[in-house]
Amino acid sequence: MSEFEEPIERLIEYFRGLPGVGKKTAQRYAFYILEGNKERAQNFAKAIVEVKEKVRLCSECGNYSASEVCPICSKRNKKVICVVQEPKDIVSMEKIKSFDGVYHVLFGCINPLENKGPNDIRIKELLSRVSKYEVQEVIMATNPDVEGEATAMYIAKVLKPLGVKVTRLAQGIAMGSDIEFADEITLEKALRARQEI
Repeated sequence: MSEFEEPIERLIEYFRGLPGVGKKTAQRYAFYILEGNKERAQNFAKAIVEVKEKVRLCSECGNYSASEVCPICSKRNKKVICVVQEPKDIVSMEKIKSFDGVYHVLFGCINPLENKGPNDIRIKELLSRVSKYEVQEVIMATNPDVEGEATAMYIAKVLKPLGVKVTRLAQGIAMGSDIEFADEITLEKALRARQEI
């Protein structure tokens, strides 16, 4: 027999499906919704549905956007592209407020253990943008772990013959960590001290 009535149990299970949410936190979230007013719950549900209906991937960089082309791609210098693994990495990079180029989201990295090769991430789209906008520099901002390094080296190898300068964020971001968790000062120093690879 369940601890809670079926609708409550189902809500708890949905909250438990969120990253970093355990059983107790999921229960707290469920009871917060249950004890709050109906209008707040409806607005919460509406916001979830609305984000799924209205947000898509930018046709240029792959970031989440409510329009065909995101605000960054429509207003920034397209000659410098910062390559990141996931859209959340853009949020981290934007905190430093000193980068005026655009981004390119790979949606992962090369990882032979997970059978993920160059054709499984958005490298072709990057190459297309490089030639379309006559890109001068590609900054590799993949995570400083084995997979991120392998991906950066592979992309550098593909871009070098095209005459594109390829740089890598300087170390300062600890090896094995995620860019998502780096603070603004560390990211800014890493961006400024990037080196050609």
